[in-house]
Amino acid sequence: MINRKTALTTALLLLFAAAPALAQQHGTTSGSGEGSGAAATKAAPKLLYRDITIQYVRPQDARGINVFEPPKDDDTPFNGLKLEFGAAFTQQFQALDHSNTAAPNIIDGVDLNRLVDLGPGFNLATANLYLNAQLAPGVRVALESYMSSRHHAEFWVKGGYLQIDASPIEMELLENLMRYVTLKAGHFEINYGDAHFRRTDNGNAFFNPFVGNLIMDAFATEIGAEVYFRKDALLAMVGITNGEIRGAVTDPDSRAPSFIGKLGFDQQFDDRLRVRMTGSLYTTEKSQNNTLYAGDRAGSRYYNVMDNALGTDFRNGRINPGLSDKVTAWQLNPFVKLGGLELFGVYEKAAGRSAAEAENRTWNQYAGDIVYRFLANENAYVGARYNVVEGHLAGVANKVGIDRVQVGAGWFVTPTILLKGEYVRQTYNDFPANDIRNGGKFDGFIIEGVVSF
Repeated sequence: MINRKTALTTALLLLFAAAPALAQQHGTTSGSGEGSGAAATKAAPKLLYRDITIQYVRPQDARGINVFEPPKDDDTPFNGLKLEFGAAFTQQFQALDHSNTAAPNIIDGVDLNRLVDLGPGFNLATANLYLNAQLAPGVRVALESYMSSRHHAEFWVKGGYLQIDASPIEMELLENLMRYVTLKAGHFEINYGDAHFRRTDNGNAFFNPFVGNLIMDAFATEIGAEVYFRKDALLAMVGITNGEIRGAVTDPDSRAPSFIGKLGFDQQFDDRLRVRMTGSLYTTEKSQNNTLYAGDRAGSRYYNVMDNALGTDFRNGRINPGLSDKVTAWQLNPFVKLGGLELFGVYEKAAGRSAAEAENRTWNQYAGDIVYRFLANENAYVGARYNVVEGHLAGVANKVGIDRVQVGAGWFVTPTILLKGEYVRQTYNDFPANDIRNGGKFDGFIIEGVVSF
């Protein structure tokens, strides 16, 4: 009998072998960007794209790949008030194995450190819904919702915000200033680091060349405002938020604002070479429940790994350092694109504590992506990522660590349809003997289909 890994390997090879003919047939583009967030530089048949009618927005299709902050150099004309809907859907087939060496933890006759049995199967489909409204030249409102997610079966709102890229009133001083300034206010995904622009966001997996996100996944939606200044290749941003995923007015002594900053440059030197380098900072002195590393309520792509039969963890495969009261984190992100070759890096350090702790703990994360895009308009790719985290858990004296290898490939059937696959191997190091992650590891294949428009 053919085992599941052999079958999946054969399926992946057959799928990717078909990519050249399929890709050449459609002539799509993966949309390499320019500057701090331009749309695709390569043309594709117009019928495969819808016209962009909203100004200063990152496209949800292939034109949005390698776009970071929404573009400032946008030439989309203003033709009156516009409403534009978009959506993103994903479905995965998962075949992962896991194991551990944790000591038994028997409660009511059940060993809570015994891992649940895993087998091949399909995960729950996830979906996003986007609504953008153009209210005036350079002024738009965005509403982002999850129609289905791993953690919430019901429809729920991720966030909404107002973005201003042009002066809403006729005043020369403001008009000149807004050529370089962007204002964003509301309840939105905070712009800490560059990795969150390349991650899977529930149903939207179009911008992630792999299936899983980083092990220590910095992602949060908070209430506040960000101010951007961009001129030529230079980028600067400062922001202030409430520091929590929800709004609250009680217990004011236990809360403080969070401050965010980003500096960097993003230069397209010629048709082949683009270089971007940014540094980001996030800090808050106190919070009732800061979720910088636990803010993704949509859940992980690695379903049920390192969990027992009673487990309800929807963030499997990630680590939450538990810095829920005080946290200071910074992240450096180099990005280089030379022809079809892309290099992206993450160096991150976070220090803080929970409300029950007296001393800060520190966590470090390192990650590197190498992706090669090829065929007509770069509509197929292969890539690999290595990701390591290490730090101190609350109440654990020794340092623990996790390392992961991801190898992936994919192709764009059209600029709105992506098929990709990934092999992943993750190991847990130096976790306590009574922790279910002691001696833990998981590995296997995932195939994912994505539609985004």
